[in-house]
This record gives sequence, C-alpha cells and structure tokens, in this order.
Amino acid sequence: MTLIGMDAKRIVNNRTGLGNYGRTLVRDLVESVPDLSFALYAPSLGADDLRNQLPENDRCRFVTPGRTLPLVGKWWWRQRGVVDDLRRDGVELYHGLTGELPFGLQKAGIISVVTIHDLIFMRHPEYYHPWDVAIYKWKFRHVCSEADKIIAISQCTKRDIMQLGGVEEERIEVVYQSFAQRYHGRVSQEVVEHVRRKYALPKRYVLNVGSVEERKNVLLAVKALEKLPHDVELIIVGKATPYAGKVREYADSHGLGKRVKILHGVGDEDLHAIYQEAEVFAYPSRYEGFGIPIIEAVGCGLPVVACTGSCLEEAGGPQCIYVHPDDVEAMAQALRESLKGAPGREERIADSQQYIRRFLGVDTAAQVADIYRSLLAD
Repeated sequence: MTLIGMDAKRIVNNRTGLGNYGRTLVRDLVESVPDLSFALYAPSLGADDLRNQLPENDRCRFVTPGRTLPLVGKWWWRQRGVVDDLRRDGVELYHGLTGELPFGLQKAGIISVVTIHDLIFMRHPEYYHPWDVAIYKWKFRHVCSEADKIIAISQCTKRDIMQLGGVEEERIEVVYQSFAQRYHGRVSQEVVEHVRRKYALPKRYVLNVGSVEERKNVLLAVKALEKLPHDVELIIVGKATPYAGKVREYADSHGLGKRVKILHGVGDEDLHAIYQEAEVFAYPSRYEGFGIPIIEAVGCGLPVVACTGSCLEEAGGPQCIYVHPDDVEAMAQALRESLKGAPGREERIADSQQYIRRFLGVDTAAQVADIYRSLLAD
C-alpha cells in the first residue's frame, strides 16, 4: 500500500483555519480512499482533543521526532530533518498541507505536493510584521521551485500563484476546500436552548465567525448595525486580537455596546447551534484565500452577506450578496434584505445550499487522491 506523508503540525495545534483543513482532508481521505495510507508528521503530539479527531490505525498514524525538541530544533526538523524520517518510513509522496515543504525532497526522490491557501502576505503585507512577510516569501519561493504539484484552494489563489510566483498553469490544480459536514444539518432544540443560556444569546442576531483582526473587517458589520432594527444584535465569534479592542471601542462610543457581543473559545457543537439560531451571516473580510465560514453558514441554513475583492464569490456562489468592504450603507441594506421575513430570503438560502454541495468533503478527498495517483504513476 502506498504511503503518503503529510505535514501535521497545524493538524495537532491549530483549532481553526489551517488545522481544520488538514483534519477534514485527512479524515475524508482515510474514510474514502482505501488504497492509500497516511503518516502524519508533527514536531510534537500537540493537543490531545485535536489529534484524537483523526483515527489512528494501520492506515493513519502520527509520527514525531521521538524526543522533545527545543523550538529551534522543531523548526529544523520540519525544514530538513523530517526528510530522513520520510525516507526511513518509505514515504513515496509528501503533502505540505499549509503552504510549505521541507528542503531535500527532490534529492531524496520523494514526490511533493503542496496546498497553498492564500498569498495575503504578498497582496496585503500591511497586515503582517515585516519579518513574517520575509519568511513567508522565502517559503513560497521554495515551494514554487520544489513542488511537483501545487494545489490552490480557489481560482483566486491560483491566479495569485501564477502572477506572484511565476508558476506555470499546468503545475497548479484548483481543489476547493472541503468543510466539516457537522454544519450540514441541524442540532437538537435541547442543545440550542443550552447554548442560548450559556452565551446569553439574543432572540435576533447577525453572526460573524473568524479571527477578530483588521483584515477580517468586522467593524463594517458593526457600523451597519446602527442602520438595522434595534432588536437585531451582532454576535462575533473568533480568536481575540488587538483589533477586537478597536471594535469594542467603536461599539461602546456609538451606543452599540449592548448590541455587540464578542465570544472567544467557542466549541464546535456550541458553534453549530450559534450558526443555526442566527438570522444572517456577515463576512466582510477584505481578502481571503477561500472563506470556509461562508460555506458553514450556508450549510446551517443562513443567508450570507460578504465582500467583493477576493474569492468569496467562489465560496458562497451567486445567491449570496456581496458589497464593497468600505460601503456601510450597502452592507446595511444587504443585511436588511437577509433578515427573516425579507422577500426572496428562503429562495436564496435554498439555491446557496445547492451551490455548496460541490464542497462536500468526499469529493475534495477524491480529487486530491487523483492528484496523488497521477504523480505516482508518472
């Protein structure tokens, strides 16, 4: 059986974004592609609850350096040392799930695939520390020269890779990111009532999910809230950042303090219920590689209002509403058109749910497995 190696650092450490991508993809591959086995390489075992989301059996196992490494040692192992472990274990193909690859794969005769989620650090370097931008660019240049195949998670990202990396089109495959199917359906009323009490959720609210950072631009939704009915509130779910203080300061200074709630550390089951009880999902991000929260929201039966300028139209499809990321009035109008009782709301939801069927995990896993097989057959 062919053994595929994967970079699992973020699988065992990141609770959102890149971590979710890796866990969902690996789980779907293990369940739906019986002729491949997977070794997941991480510098440490990370968090038990994240690692345990994946099965450990004869077709899926975690591999660590075997000893505790200091921070520099972990970095060195991921960049170079892991290649010796890949050769020892008989890995034929290595997949960098988060935009990077170790050095020395070509010399070791190991086929390489890398998933690139976005190039925001090049499109909008103002959102990053200059040193981080330099490191990310260095890693990007390396994968452009090293990878046998690059997977882009959207057409937008593919265009960026070609333009900013000079990569020929035939080396890039677009495979849309799968989403956790736990958001495709409904949770019980008992869970809903528990979550409402736990987080003191209002009766009516607009929902936003994602890191509370400047690029995500949730302040646009806060400003639009001033123009919505007074019984509609805004629930923001995401990792806290300094930008959250800016959001809170604006809300408090404009009489919106009681209508804006920011929640951190929300678990998956609770989040499903929070999605389900919202009236509309607002995702005003200025730039994304894809936009998984949009798909999760649609899967939970919500209309979506997002912003133009990157790939969000690819994620949500034509029935979601898209506005300029600086247009407060357009955001407010779109949200009003998406509240319960608005004409056409239910039809737009149904059409959007049909659109996101293309992102179901098994289809994504099959496309990735086909890329593996094509490279292994050459």
